[in-house]
Amino acid sequence: MSKKDPDELFNEIEGDDVEVVREEIEEHNREVPQKTIEALTEELEQARENLLRASAEVENIRRRAENDVINARKYAVEKFAAEVLLVRDSLDSAAQVDLDADRREIIEKMSEGLTLTLKQLDNAMHKFDIVEVAPEPGEKLDPEKHQAMGLAEAEGIDTNHIVTVIQKGYTIKDRLLRPAMVMVAK
Repeated sequence: MSKKDPDELFNEIEGDDVEVVREEIEEHNREVPQKTIEALTEELEQARENLLRASAEVENIRRRAENDVINARKYAVEKFAAEVLLVRDSLDSAAQVDLDADRREIIEKMSEGLTLTLKQLDNAMHKFDIVEVAPEPGEKLDPEKHQAMGLAEAEGIDTNHIVTVIQKGYTIKDRLLRPAMVMVAK
């Protein structure tokens, strides 16, 4: 079907009908652009909204990535530090050996060596912000820093308070590296 010129259409229509048709065409022509403008405005608003959301998401991803990099740097030595703690525990145990009179001179030199090694290890731990978590007997159990290994009866110590420390805990920066293992009062 070929398009006819509006004037040709008007020539085919007779009398008063011409004015009615002309008014309908004008009304239609006013409505169509208005509807088109409204539709385009709505699409534009939707596109703006999508752009804002996408920008916010990109900013959130950038911030998360930045925090991940900061945390990776901050806690990079965590696995190393966990292994060093095992050495620290062994040195602590060796340093607590009771010296007897036999071979006192050799044992004293060994003890001095252990003490010096522990000081060096303490300095290294201090440099990397590794802090000891050593609760005192009678201190309330803190599940964020302590791990209860069992229950024990103890006079003068309230329930859910620490009786003895089995193994010290440690933090690195503000993160718990290893909880202190403790016995808790019944």
